[in-house]
Amino acid sequence: MSWMKQTTTPHPIRTAFSASYYAKTPQPSMRKLPLVAQQAADAGFATLVEPQPASRADLERIHRHSYVESILSGNGPLSECAFGFWSEAYRDGVLAINGGNLLAARMALEDGIAANVAQGFHHAAPRNGGGFCTFNGLALVAALHPDLDVFVLDCDEHGGDGTAQFTKTLPNLFNFSICGSTMGAFEGPRSIVRKVPAGDEPQARCYLDEALSLISEKRPGLVIYQAGMDPHCDDPLSRSKMSADFLARRDALVMETLALELAIPFFFVLAGGYQEPMEEKLVPLHVRTFEIAAKTNRLATT
Repeated sequence: MSWMKQTTTPHPIRTAFSASYYAKTPQPSMRKLPLVAQQAADAGFATLVEPQPASRADLERIHRHSYVESILSGNGPLSECAFGFWSEAYRDGVLAINGGNLLAARMALEDGIAANVAQGFHHAAPRNGGGFCTFNGLALVAALHPDLDVFVLDCDEHGGDGTAQFTKTLPNLFNFSICGSTMGAFEGPRSIVRKVPAGDEPQARCYLDEALSLISEKRPGLVIYQAGMDPHCDDPLSRSKMSADFLARRDALVMETLALELAIPFFFVLAGGYQEPMEEKLVPLHVRTFEIAAKTNRLATT
């Protein structure tokens, strides 16, 4: 089934979002979020739901106490480790975003499809953050659902090295990264990394087929899809150099397979994307992911 040929009326998906997600940052990873949320809601692709911020107790399930304290208080050498600065707005945004991942997981288990207008923060490891990521919201979902197998399909340009670290300690977490740059992500018993050669869309499709075949085999209780837009050929951080058309087909393949063929609950997050001006180049790419999700949701509910 090709999303480009669908005439299906979109059915909005419940989507975690809070105005507090926004913080002024040197790059667009948080600045883009309210724009994407508003446009997706205005187009009828998303119904926005306010999350509760993640609590200290939640975060200390996966991160060491001193690191959590440093981020919450703004004190200590680790407080600026992810973004290179600290502010109350940044801290509050991070807490809300991680709470949004928990909310999106609950909504996905209820509805089949859900989203969080945010990042998964996949570079954050147990002892520290990095790469614009503070607390790992993907591992957090697995930690708070210990009886549920959680499969992360990470299609960010950069490998989920932090999530790979968490697969060592969370027996219900599996990570599959399809990336242009591994960023230290490694293979292990519950971690797979596939590096895409520059511009090789057929190879990227083969890796997607491999990941979806593994999901079909494992039948996890929940899939978290990192729908990154930094693989786009015009993104300043892209090495894989994928076209906009391929990224749309990627999203459609993942969502249609999970929702229509396998009936496995999933939610997606936006993950990376750094093109400027973001209003013209980046935001439309993320909104299209919501369009594909809403059309898939219509097909799944009819």
